[in-house]
Amino acid sequence: MSDGTYNQTSRTEAVGLLTGFFILSVAAAAYEIAPASVFPVIQESLGIGGSTAGLLVSIMYATAVLTSIPVGIVLDRFSVRRVVFFGAVALSVAGVWGWYAASAGAYLSLLASRILGGLAYVIFWNAGANAVGSAVTPRYRATAVGVFTASAPVGFALGQFGSPLIEDAAGWPAVFPLFAALCVVGIAIFLLATRRHVPGVDAAAPDRRALRELFTSQAVWIVCVLCFLAYSLYLFVNTWLPSYLVDTFDISLAASGLLTALFPAIGAVARSSSGFISDRVFSGKRRPVILSSFAITTPGIVAFVFVSQLGFVIGTVVVVGFVIQLINGLIFSYIAELVAPPVRTTAVSLLTSIGLLGAFVSPIAAGAIIDLAGYQLAFFAAGGVALVGVLLALRAPEPGGEFRGSDSHS
Repeated sequence: MSDGTYNQTSRTEAVGLLTGFFILSVAAAAYEIAPASVFPVIQESLGIGGSTAGLLVSIMYATAVLTSIPVGIVLDRFSVRRVVFFGAVALSVAGVWGWYAASAGAYLSLLASRILGGLAYVIFWNAGANAVGSAVTPRYRATAVGVFTASAPVGFALGQFGSPLIEDAAGWPAVFPLFAALCVVGIAIFLLATRRHVPGVDAAAPDRRALRELFTSQAVWIVCVLCFLAYSLYLFVNTWLPSYLVDTFDISLAASGLLTALFPAIGAVARSSSGFISDRVFSGKRRPVILSSFAITTPGIVAFVFVSQLGFVIGTVVVVGFVIQLINGLIFSYIAELVAPPVRTTAVSLLTSIGLLGAFVSPIAAGAIIDLAGYQLAFFAAGGVALVGVLLALRAPEPGGEFRGSDSHS
């Protein structure tokens, strides 16, 4: 069966599309995490507490949870090229706005600018996950989407590493416009690659029946819950591992931060290779990767309770960081293969919303457990979350039914 999307796309267009979206996502991710590395300076400059400063980052997660599904519906109904261009303009405005607000010491205005930046990130992520996967043949879809999702940890690493350098050279307010400015490069490449058409998004707009089938699909909700669990585990380790290492091994906060950085850093490798592993090792099957990842994560995350040597902790961080982020890289192509082409972006948006809800809730719930009973119970609880992932993955559908490869609706 011919594919009405990818057979019109040259290799150059596909690479340009991936590159453009990758840079746009890196810019938004770096902008998102940028305040985290300079929180002490921000707190002193604005005269705010830690939780108030932390809201500058968490507000973007909240924005994503609330706007992801509406953004997906818009992307499925209107010109993706125009919506993505709007996102680039929005991120640029948010960067400049944030700079002015921060320089003036206007916290609420700065917070509002972050909401606009969060909307831009949702647009880039949801549009990119669908368009990148649709620009290649089904055989390479998971690989392409996996590479795209690696943009998130790359952007986080850039933001974490670059913010202190920018603060030292130009002051902390400059982090907002400088990272946002990267989107100018990304949007230029994207517009050049899509001057003829945007691959995979020229299908007919979804009708109410298609949307109803999407939101009542058991398969879709199973995958969404798996994403919720994976993101919950990812943010639990990212948030609380530094404090755990300091309290347990009596090392400096700087050293614990460096060790914890291995966790997202390995994500760039894991997410990029997730599709390749699924496509090559498991002949395009998705469930074995998801199941194996949760199965390895379950004992791996509990092992933190029993490991007493720092070297073994580092090894555990690498292993757990790799396997849990295999899921985060694969799952966005996985869900697109379970639904009809007209609602693929909406499906990706639903997945994004549910996954980031887990990312928002997990650190808070883990903090409550740690305050109540300590780190051991928190790691055991995380192991329980991973075990639920194993049990649910056993019921996960395998793409290959009605909609996989039937992209000729366009």
